[in-house]
Amino acid sequence: MSHVAVVLAAGQGTRMKSELPKVLHEVAGRPMVSWVLEAVQATKPERLVVVVGHGADSVIDTLPEGVEWCIQEHRNGTGHATQIALDALGGVDGLDVLVMPGDTPLITGDALQELLDHHEERAAGVTMLTAELADPTGYGRVVRDADGVTAIVEHRDADDETRTIREINAGMYVFDGDTLAGDLASLRPENAQSELYLTDVIGVVAGRGQLVSAVVVPEEVVAGINTHEQLAQASAVARRRILSGLMLEGVSVVDPEHTYIDAGVEIAAGAVIHPGCHLSGATRVAAGAIVGPDVFAEDSVIGTGSRVWYSVLRGADVGANCDVGPYASLRPGAVLRSDAKAGTFVELKNAVVGEGAKVPHLSYMGDATVGAGANVGAGSITCNYDGYEKNVTEIGEGAFIGSSTMLVAPVTVGDGAVTGAGSVITNDVPAGDLGLERSQQRNIEGYAARRAERYRRTRSETDKEQ
Repeated sequence: MSHVAVVLAAGQGTRMKSELPKVLHEVAGRPMVSWVLEAVQATKPERLVVVVGHGADSVIDTLPEGVEWCIQEHRNGTGHATQIALDALGGVDGLDVLVMPGDTPLITGDALQELLDHHEERAAGVTMLTAELADPTGYGRVVRDADGVTAIVEHRDADDETRTIREINAGMYVFDGDTLAGDLASLRPENAQSELYLTDVIGVVAGRGQLVSAVVVPEEVVAGINTHEQLAQASAVARRRILSGLMLEGVSVVDPEHTYIDAGVEIAAGAVIHPGCHLSGATRVAAGAIVGPDVFAEDSVIGTGSRVWYSVLRGADVGANCDVGPYASLRPGAVLRSDAKAGTFVELKNAVVGEGAKVPHLSYMGDATVGAGANVGAGSITCNYDGYEKNVTEIGEGAFIGSSTMLVAPVTVGDGAVTGAGSVITNDVPAGDLGLERSQQRNIEGYAARRAERYRRTRSETDKEQ
């Protein structure tokens, strides 16, 4: 049977102790509600509506195209939220209705499809996902008799005997759309929270003799998030799934327990990821690349055959067969063409390092172009900021920048030109020329001995005074 889907995402999540709406806290680089929506969309519902409330505008901004939303202005429980969703859908007769919480990021499309299929096969009035927990504290308990589920009792409303039940409600249901609206209308806020509980529909359906069925799934699949500890646990599971998928596709992950790959990161077969790597955003790693140990890369590209280790990349583009690090910082706009190098303690910002060019160590290139085959000596920097504006430095192809050269932008060093070590270059250096700026060295004969004698004399006078 065709179905529509409702995702309940109106709660504040007070136990998170955060101004951010609970469903927007990230799990492996993606808001938890996005994981839920991905799983729901895998079941191909005819329509999908998200109920928003706390931080509504922020939640709405994260919804993908084609997902509808409605607002629960006064949050009066899950039953009330579902009523609002049905009103937004404008009627669900002849359809199954999948209802989901927005804070269960580990749910999968396969589990939800199993739920839908089971509901149709059993011709149930309601079918729900459940799990058995070693410690079910805080969760609604599933009460059964010989025929099936008879009720869901929230933890705060349960007596001691009911709290011994280990089977818990996951908050994921498929309802018969022909009767759901009427069942919701019959709910009364007779509970500790004085709210309309969606779980009370279970008792209504069972009371009129319809089957309430349940599909038991592993605890991990239906884990909800109420605290930052649970958020961290869910992120660990999500990343484990991501790494498992990558390894099955041919990526070598040397130490999965200490490797952190977020959703959305693309890594080609044949790449090697060493421990301590944190890859996030739109990062892409090509085949044959070796990343790590200890690399943070966000929204960056690492090309075929490149080696990046002990470094930070943010919005950087590393071409093929490049060498980055150790301890390099590639900031937004940093581009390394093929066979280029950004070595030890090198920082690049809005800078293009041409094919085969090298910035080996202890240098800063900002707002700069380094031509193909050029070499930048140790300790050289572009002085790109004059206190008001950022200015550009251009280093030509095959140029040689001597160690500790200060390039005061705007300035150009031509193709094949050379700067002398320790120079402060304030004017353009034509192609093939040497740019040199130094005061003449002067050696003072006998200075060291006179300095030592002066020190001893001063020390002796000080001792006499004491």
